[in-house]
Amino acid sequence: MGRVTVRKPVVKLTTRGERTRPDALAAEEPLELRVDGRALAVTMRTPGHDVELAHGFLLSEGVLGSREDVRTARYCDGTDDEGRNTYNVLDLTLAEGVPAPDTGVERNFYTTSSCGVCGKAALDAVKLRTRFPPADSDFSVSSDLLAKLPDQLRSRQKVFDATGGLHAAALFDATGELLVVREDVGRHNAVDKVLGWALLEGRVPLPQAGLLVSGRASFELVQKAAMAGLPLLAAVSAPSSLAVELAAEQGITVVGFLRGDSMNLYTRDERVQRH
Repeated sequence: MGRVTVRKPVVKLTTRGERTRPDALAAEEPLELRVDGRALAVTMRTPGHDVELAHGFLLSEGVLGSREDVRTARYCDGTDDEGRNTYNVLDLTLAEGVPAPDTGVERNFYTTSSCGVCGKAALDAVKLRTRFPPADSDFSVSSDLLAKLPDQLRSRQKVFDATGGLHAAALFDATGELLVVREDVGRHNAVDKVLGWALLEGRVPLPQAGLLVSGRASFELVQKAAMAGLPLLAAVSAPSSLAVELAAEQGITVVGFLRGDSMNLYTRDERVQRH
């Protein structure tokens, strides 16, 4: 799987003794995102689908609204000790007339793989106003279809199978079809990758789709859903209190503890059809 996984020796202990064997680890490397040559953020991510990640990140920050807003995306001068390109610096050139990111988007610190809003220059920048309000969407999906989605997602987590160490995100439609699946060491990175895919495919806004995540539903994931016009966020684990508050404010349906044949509906439950 190339740079997505790294093999390292591990000492495995069992009741039968110990042995040394190679183990596959999920790769984690920094990605510096530049816009028009200006450093904007650094995130720790699993390499792969970096252009999608960058587009999704800038969509969720309110910088982009369509694929036409970006003129070019290219890797630039990140090199290792031997002068080889690390592919860890990505520069996006905005199209003419697209405003540069507001200073509030800049990260004062590294964005970690577990938090998408750490290091915001100002807390006021965390609650962003979407250009694609999801509240009026008539999207709906049956509870039966929702219940089947985690298993479908799990079956397509190829890197998780090898490492056991990645989050996943997916977009799905009202028939329960998974439109795209992406994995990453960071929850928010996995979501940015699927949103970037949708933006590059010309599918944004997404009023007739839902977002599925393999972990918990945090505030920043609800914010990302809102910025893409997604009316429903389903999570295998729990939502946070602030995530539910923001979802109610934005008119987003939040489904939590989506496991087996049960789930919790926290907001706008009319979008989930019962049988």
